[in-house]
Amino acid sequence: MFGLFSKSRSKSAAVDFSAIGTDMHSHILPGIDDGARDLETSLSLIRGLKELGFKKLIATPHIMWDMYRNTPDIIHEKLDLVREAVAKEGIGVEIDAAAEYFLDENVERLLEKKEKLLTVHGSKVLVEFSLAYPPMNIKTMLFELQMQGYQPIIAHPERYTYLQRNKAFYDELRNTGCLFQLNLLALSGHYGKPVTELAQYLMKNQFYSLVGTDLHHAAHLEGLGGLQVPDSFSKLIDWQSFANNRL
Repeated sequence: MFGLFSKSRSKSAAVDFSAIGTDMHSHILPGIDDGARDLETSLSLIRGLKELGFKKLIATPHIMWDMYRNTPDIIHEKLDLVREAVAKEGIGVEIDAAAEYFLDENVERLLEKKEKLLTVHGSKVLVEFSLAYPPMNIKTMLFELQMQGYQPIIAHPERYTYLQRNKAFYDELRNTGCLFQLNLLALSGHYGKPVTELAQYLMKNQFYSLVGTDLHHAAHLEGLGGLQVPDSFSKLIDWQSFANNRL
């Protein structure tokens, strides 16, 4: 079986990004969130991801109404700009865009108005919620998303470390049909030990369907370039469980 990690007898193994194919979570569109600040930075990050082996990049800028009031029109305008620059530079990677929706009052309004949401692929919508405290009405919002024909992808579920004491919440989300996306840098402890431990739990219990870089800046790119994953973790990975190459 073609694995996600190289066959190494050392205590760690390197990720084969070409096996992943598509990065479905990144912040590479310029100047609209906390990712790439300008077009030059966007192109630098895109070149770096291509050099790591990615063939397709799906940008997912934040839509978080208190901070980043992005709309489909804003996102598509930036996407067109980046596509034109990538073609001009001959970088040779496919670029697409969706969004990372923070489940807030704005998303509630969008759902009430039945506004069309940006999807990663087909009906799949990338969503996130607070990293600091448990959300109040997330189940209601996720249910409404599904009632309107969307399949939620929970972004970086390992980063909601307050759920360490309530892991049953993950089962509830999975049982309702939600998908889960792993941040690759969580594999090596980039976000801290509690996040890595939660990622191991979710991996062991086969929650993840997708992986993404969640790339924001050059430091993330550097971390991905040197990413080494402990064998004890890499043995949990089953490449067949990831759907990136089908996006």
